[in-house]
Amino acid sequence: MVDSSSSRKTTTMATSPCLSSNDKKHWWLSNRKIVDKYIKDARNLIATQEQSDIASALNLLDSALALSPRFEVALELKARSLLYLRRFRDVADMLQDYIPSLKMANDESGSVSSSDSSSQQLSRERVKLLPSDDSSSDSSGRDPTFKCFSVSDLKKKVMAGLCKNCEKEGQWRYLVLGQACCHLGLMEDAMVLLQTGKRLSTAAFRRESISWSDDSFSMANFPISGDGTSSSAPPTPPRSLTESESVTQLLAHIKLLLRRRAAAIAALDAGLYSEAIRHFSKIVEGRRGAPQGFLAECYMHRAFAYKASGRIAEAIADCNKTLALDPTCIQALDTRASLLESIRCLPDCLHDLEHLKLLYNSILRDRKLPGPVWKRQNVRYREIPGKLCALTTKTQELKQRIASGETGNVDYYALIGLRRGCSRSELERAHLLLCLRHKPDKATNFMERCEFTDDRDLDSVRDRAKMSALLLYRLLQKGYSSVMSIIMDEEAAEKQRKKAAAALQAAQASIQAQTAQNTKPEPNASPTVEISGPNRAENKVAASSGSANASSVFQGVFCRDLAVVGSLLSQAGFNRPIPVKYEALSC
Repeated sequence: MVDSSSSRKTTTMATSPCLSSNDKKHWWLSNRKIVDKYIKDARNLIATQEQSDIASALNLLDSALALSPRFEVALELKARSLLYLRRFRDVADMLQDYIPSLKMANDESGSVSSSDSSSQQLSRERVKLLPSDDSSSDSSGRDPTFKCFSVSDLKKKVMAGLCKNCEKEGQWRYLVLGQACCHLGLMEDAMVLLQTGKRLSTAAFRRESISWSDDSFSMANFPISGDGTSSSAPPTPPRSLTESESVTQLLAHIKLLLRRRAAAIAALDAGLYSEAIRHFSKIVEGRRGAPQGFLAECYMHRAFAYKASGRIAEAIADCNKTLALDPTCIQALDTRASLLESIRCLPDCLHDLEHLKLLYNSILRDRKLPGPVWKRQNVRYREIPGKLCALTTKTQELKQRIASGETGNVDYYALIGLRRGCSRSELERAHLLLCLRHKPDKATNFMERCEFTDDRDLDSVRDRAKMSALLLYRLLQKGYSSVMSIIMDEEAAEKQRKKAAAALQAAQASIQAQTAQNTKPEPNASPTVEISGPNRAENKVAASSGSANASSVFQGVFCRDLAVVGSLLSQAGFNRPIPVKYEALSC
């Protein structure tokens, strides 16, 4: 009985591995058939180029990848379907290991801990794959050609061989991810990825064309413009661009944007703010649109240039556009708060600082920066606690200033960009220009030149842009009315001064006219005329007799002059000149 039971046990042990292997084989074949069926149906749906069908194809591809996660065909079809549906963020999340900037950031973070883990790496590589000379008694009989080697080196060599074999299959990653990064605003990453994809595709085409015959390159396969066809033939429909041509055009546009941004940043660093504003304006106001993230970055840099050149309203407007495109931009919130504080608009500045404080608290709560992993940030996570402490102190100071009544002392001259003591015409001209630029009806015009990563963001971006533009417009109107009231008061005071000066001048003129009238000679006074002739003696006698009458006349004039002097002293005071006729003082 013992022998029979032991024999049954050995037979079951011998047959169980065979059954398990058959089960695994059947499972693999069934899954492979299902995956192929999913891929075939997905291809048929994608060929229709309808968004609903492509969305259904994505569900099939997800099911195929659930059964075979590393199936290359399913991965490529899913990435291209997401790109066609403009789900660029999903493409970046799917292929984030191939983004160059993210890989460089991971390498930099890993280099810090590389020295600490070097000993562990060496210990892992020192694996005894073969027994040593003194580990066993039969070591003398082993083959002396076997040597110990590093496991990591072997892994690198094997992976290099696999990459060479699947280089043709993996080139789609660079092209698809490059286009997605371009629409996400990662322009440098997009340029590197597209250039790599073009290089790999060119190399693959060169390897394939070696084995082609000369008939494959016949001129019949290429269209010729002047082929001698009649002009009455119907025009051919426009040919759709191939992937290579579209990638080439996209790459040229990316290089143009990067060149302009480099020139603008160089001018900004050199202190040529008007030149930097001009270059950034070419980017944001260009004929061809730019991605949402790239435009937000350009608006932020142009706000720095406006702030440095003293154009506060334009700088606030660019910060508003940046926050409309990217609500979690820490740099834009901080810059707008500093601009509002510079013109002493403390309530709005406190509002921005409170928003920034909430953003810092959410970062510390989630233990990560806002947005996906591949998004570029202007602040590091380890800097957040220190910034939060400084921000808390600043908000407390602003609250104390507001509580003390320091709210109505806004510097509207700096907001509008005018000097103190400006004229009415200067104010009206500056106000007209600001209203034309920052009118709430035109607040969303910049969205026409923006390529959004997701069409669902349009409504939220439009609402944020309108609200911020309305607040700025109201602030400008309040500044215009305030400055205009100051100018009107100055004009009224100047008018009053001119009126008083004119009255005083008229009084002086009337006094001078009266004095001139009073000092005219009497018409009855006979002038003395010297007559030569024989009657000279009689004339002398007549003159001597008339001198007595003249002295009486002069005495009367002197008395009248004294009366005029008295009247002048009573009217104008003692500090005015008194006209005197010296002929009356003759003796």
